[in-house]
Amino acid sequence: MRRETLTDAPLLERSPLAPPAAAMEAGAFTPETVGLSIVVPVYRGATTVGTLVAALSALRPAGGIEIVLVNDGSPDNSAEVCRELAAKATVPLTYVEHARNFGEHNAVMSGLRVARGRYVITMDDDLQNPPEEVLKLYDHARLGAPDGRGWDVVYTRYAVKEHEGWRNLGSRFANGVADLLLDKPRGLYLSSFRCMSALVVREVSRYAGPYPYIDGLIMQVTQRIDSIEVRHLKRAEGRSNYTLRRLVRLWLNLATNFSLLPVRLATFAGLAMGFLGIVASLFVIAEAMTGETPSGWASTMTVTLLLSAVQFLILGVLGEYVGRAFLSANGTPQGVVRDVVRARPAPGDAAEGGR
Repeated sequence: MRRETLTDAPLLERSPLAPPAAAMEAGAFTPETVGLSIVVPVYRGATTVGTLVAALSALRPAGGIEIVLVNDGSPDNSAEVCRELAAKATVPLTYVEHARNFGEHNAVMSGLRVARGRYVITMDDDLQNPPEEVLKLYDHARLGAPDGRGWDVVYTRYAVKEHEGWRNLGSRFANGVADLLLDKPRGLYLSSFRCMSALVVREVSRYAGPYPYIDGLIMQVTQRIDSIEVRHLKRAEGRSNYTLRRLVRLWLNLATNFSLLPVRLATFAGLAMGFLGIVASLFVIAEAMTGETPSGWASTMTVTLLLSAVQFLILGVLGEYVGRAFLSANGTPQGVVRDVVRARPAPGDAAEGGR
């Protein structure tokens, strides 16, 4: 077993915001390139990640397999579990440790930067995506396109989702918002269980801002996208790490990082309120000309409160854009990597793992 840490790794691996290595350039692959890399962000996954790695290690995809575990500042003992998995790995395994929690999409970005596969699959650590579906997804990405050139990205969709009711509702809302804000095929379900080609991974991983949204970045790169149906299982342990607060932050990343629609809606809201103000003024003038006393305090307060609400809404939208621009310009990190451990099993270890 050969084990590398940051102390003997290239300097590039010390910086989570550095661009991909030269080997990631189109058509340029190192001798160590594998067919498939699987990137798994780990957060409170100490009880499930071992089972997932064991199942993935038993797969034999064309071109070989590599597993990338990204510990996103998990408060449990996920770090110790992942290091132990690296020490006993029977397939190439890379462990990336964040200095603190940055978020799922930030963790995936760190994983993409160290992945060596011609195709990269991202999946959660909760075992809700059956590991055996990985080969189905990988083969469809490589061979499923009608022209035989393969797909750039393949998403998965579920006949039945085994999330909690509020989480399913939130996913539907997020996908509906994505239909409006992103240049994506209408009706395409955006899932975290997805397969990307090295071309897409290379371009997506160039993004260095502090608020990545993987699907938004993908839509900026390619429209050569397909989807397949896979099974979705009940959560094996614990509960979802996605809280309402995290989902709201995800929606904000989607809305403010990849579209100007919120600002345009604010403009339309201002125009609409201006039009209503003109109409109301005409009514007041008409009342005055007919000798009637124009409606007084109640109507004035109603209009004032309505206008104030719209103004504060517009200010909030503009403030969100300005604040994010400030944080990006101020160098807020997308992720800080504390350590990278690369486990490359000897041929004998790999053979034992395949028995």
